[in-house]
Amino acid sequence: MFPRVPGMRGPYDVRVAVTDYTNEAFKQPGPEPGGGPGDTVRDRLVPPMPGSVLWGWLGPLLVAVFGGVLRFVNLGRPHAVMFDETYYAKDAFSLLTFGTERTVVKDADKLLMRGSTDIWQQCAPTDPGGCASYVVHPPLGKWMIAAGEHLFQMTPFGWRFTAALAGTLSILILARVARRMTRSTLLGCLAGLLLSLDGLHYVLSRTALLDIFLMFWVLAAFACLVADRDHTRARLAHHYATSPLTDLGPTLGARPWRIAAGLCLGAACAVKWSGIFYLLAFAVLSLAWDAGARRALGLRRPYLGTANHDLPAALATLSLLPATVYTASWAGWFASPLGWGRNWAQATSQGPYYFVFDSIRSWLSYHFQVLSFHTDLSTPHSYQSDPWTWPLLLRPVAFFYESPTGCGAATCSQAVLGVGTPVIWYGALAALIAMIAWYVATRDWRAGAVLLAYAAGWLPWFYYAITDNRTMFLFYAIPMVPFMILAITLTAGLIIGSANAPQTRRMIGAGVVGAFTLLALVNFWWLHPVLTGEVLTYAEWNARMLFKKGWI
Repeated sequence: MFPRVPGMRGPYDVRVAVTDYTNEAFKQPGPEPGGGPGDTVRDRLVPPMPGSVLWGWLGPLLVAVFGGVLRFVNLGRPHAVMFDETYYAKDAFSLLTFGTERTVVKDADKLLMRGSTDIWQQCAPTDPGGCASYVVHPPLGKWMIAAGEHLFQMTPFGWRFTAALAGTLSILILARVARRMTRSTLLGCLAGLLLSLDGLHYVLSRTALLDIFLMFWVLAAFACLVADRDHTRARLAHHYATSPLTDLGPTLGARPWRIAAGLCLGAACAVKWSGIFYLLAFAVLSLAWDAGARRALGLRRPYLGTANHDLPAALATLSLLPATVYTASWAGWFASPLGWGRNWAQATSQGPYYFVFDSIRSWLSYHFQVLSFHTDLSTPHSYQSDPWTWPLLLRPVAFFYESPTGCGAATCSQAVLGVGTPVIWYGALAALIAMIAWYVATRDWRAGAVLLAYAAGWLPWFYYAITDNRTMFLFYAIPMVPFMILAITLTAGLIIGSANAPQTRRMIGAGVVGAFTLLALVNFWWLHPVLTGEVLTYAEWNARMLFKKGWI
């Protein structure tokens, strides 16, 4: 837990957060080793949230609306198929049309830009699987893109719609989870605002790629686990107040927030396989929180209690449930004879038992092919970058670049550059170092959670870069961005100080945090034209390429 200060009502009590826990039965005094005279077991396990429930929701919602307006305005610009949209927008439309991915004709992008959706290769009726497309990512992210195409047709706005929606909702989720972690609505809104101003998050929220959906489900899973942590500790506090303690502690029954986290982690894996890194990390994190809660309650054998009471259910919700979600995302492939490697004719020729057996065999064979593809993916690309360069933004990806006319100069530029906001990313580096120091000094759970989540999205790529020389890109780092911003937010809370800190110190701290936020806003505003495809003079575009060697 965080260091207690007499009279302090939370780790970052800035008197604008909301009280979520009001059950008076949980507020009976109880002994707290090392606590103050007014402390309760419940306050120690689940620090209360001061303030208004209304502002606890209204503040994050207003920040999310701000970020949503930024993302949805001119969402169809540029009117083009950008970068890997050439794969995912068409795969999504194929899922919508056939239930699985199909091969398109050579000039499909040009046909789409002319308003034609007649883009499919024709196959003989005797060989319906001959036009199957070999794809190397699971279907869920493409199904999410397909939802926008269903609502708004096969247009740039249509295939980018759900990406913008996921990006907007992730701002709300981050603001709420940061509020829960800091017990401050102000700091929660700061986290949401910084996410809305990050350039990489912004660009991916306006592009039909899979990575924004991976980030969304990872962040949602983390938010569910943080909520589960609070609710689990509230149950333990209630047990302390109403029942005799045992060496192992109580069983906790159904845990809907952890079930929700399992569903979200399964969805993350069903968007991209790299979701498995977070699945493993978050499973360990959740069990560590369970053991920590039992230990904080003063149980004699907290780890055995976790092994007996928490581990069996965790195995179901954080392994079997995600696997079920992942398999279900392939329903279109299982139900259609048109998928790659489906082997439908053989599967249907010998009865329902053989159909199930052969379908699973074909599905697993397909996965081994995909695994081989990812392992051997080392084809050089002009925008590839190694993971150790990602935090420094040394090599972003140009999603779109053209030289149109009409800017009032001899040479014009229209670009969409997938790059983070430098003030935020470099500020996050300092904040992550602060989190390391804070965790080493205090073992604060929030610093540990942020560091683990950041590492889960970053360090595994080192292995593939070193051993396989795999082709990778900066936008693979997008699942790390919410945790970078959480690190900044937690550091901001430390800079501002507690409600009992000297007023002068709090004013200076608030000024420092406010100045950083203003710099992030100005930095985003400066980059905005090259994040959205505005037509600029070449000189204006070039001035925004901060690292000439890597950004051009």
